[in-house]
Amino acid sequence: MSAAQPEADAAPDPEADPDPAADPEGGRRPSLRWWREVLYILAFYGVYSVVRNTQGSASVSESRAFSNALEIIRAEKALGLYHEPGLQQTFLDWRWFIEFWNVFYGTFHFVVTVVALVLLFRRFPARYPQWRNTLAATTALALVGFATYPLMPPRLLPSSYGYVDTLRAYGSLWSFDSGPVARVSNQYAAMPSLHFAWSMWSTLVLCTVLTRAWSKAVVVLYPVATVFAIVVTANHFVLDAAGGALVLGVGAVVGFGMAALSSRGRSPGRAGRHPGDGAVTNRA
Repeated sequence: MSAAQPEADAAPDPEADPDPAADPEGGRRPSLRWWREVLYILAFYGVYSVVRNTQGSASVSESRAFSNALEIIRAEKALGLYHEPGLQQTFLDWRWFIEFWNVFYGTFHFVVTVVALVLLFRRFPARYPQWRNTLAATTALALVGFATYPLMPPRLLPSSYGYVDTLRAYGSLWSFDSGPVARVSNQYAAMPSLHFAWSMWSTLVLCTVLTRAWSKAVVVLYPVATVFAIVVTANHFVLDAAGGALVLGVGAVVGFGMAALSSRGRSPGRAGRHPGDGAVTNRA
């Protein structure tokens, strides 16, 4: 019997760490750089903002946006969904309550979405590209909706429809009537609701990575809270949220498909769970 086997013939150590470049599905982890992702996101959002806002409210026919709003109201009445005026009127006397939802509407869709993106990037890199692509595709598809179906939100309808512009009446951290927002915002970019689409995206992302029951419950309720916010502040109709869900579904097909095509170009690695890609347990 020989004194020693060549090193190349030694059996693999089952306790050894998996290939740091391998993802859980047996492919190669994407090569991610935080600064490059930031540049991608900033560039995409810059293009999105320019396209959305240079064709803002001033360049869109008010009569067309109003006509589309009447179509939405008729459709919701036919479906038994048109309860927006009554819901808003229920809470208008609670000033502090409305002020909170004004802040929620103006900030949460950015903050929560960014948190979900950062969590994916730092702790779940193998999942990051498909969800990042989904978010980008969803947002791009929303531009198509804004361009082809300008929609007057409830708060801009004549007072006879029973809506109150809560941002103007109660105030918040920002305003559509003054500052940079007034100059660039397309106030007829209501269909689909990106607030709802991004909230559903965030929930789908976070539900797959959080483990504690209470944290899952919070993120599941987030889209529900978003629907309430967009309705009680009279920024959207309920069907706008349905439009948001639709573009998210199509965006997911596009985003996951793009990630799958990209992964085919990476060399296969040893299957195994990467130590940096697991569920959040103590951070939920």
